[in-house]
Amino acid sequence: MDTEAAALGRIRTVAHILDESVRIPGTRFRVGLDPILGLLPIAGDVAMALCSLYIVAEAVRLGVPKRTVVRLLANIAVDATVGSVPVVGDLFDAYWKANVRNAELVAAAVAERQ
Repeated sequence: MDTEAAALGRIRTVAHILDESVRIPGTRFRVGLDPILGLLPIAGDVAMALCSLYIVAEAVRLGVPKRTVVRLLANIAVDATVGSVPVVGDLFDAYWKANVRNAELVAAAVAERQ
């Protein structure tokens, strides 16, 4: 397996764990650690934002365009900022799925240059 494909696999795994790892019983909706740990005031959102930066670090190592890196960081900033609002922010985290969005942006940037 080439290193690029391995990196994309790690990015997708992290995004899945943070945004979609748990199915809500009786629904098709999935959430991950981000909205769950986001229930912890401030500390949960800070911890999840730091975890989200892993995707950005991998993207930089993959050489994605700076414009894409800025979009990744903007998604994390929106997620952390709005997510820090009690209750409403946690619901937002469950729907926004910044990490899945970022994984898709990285995959698209890598595919575009091939």
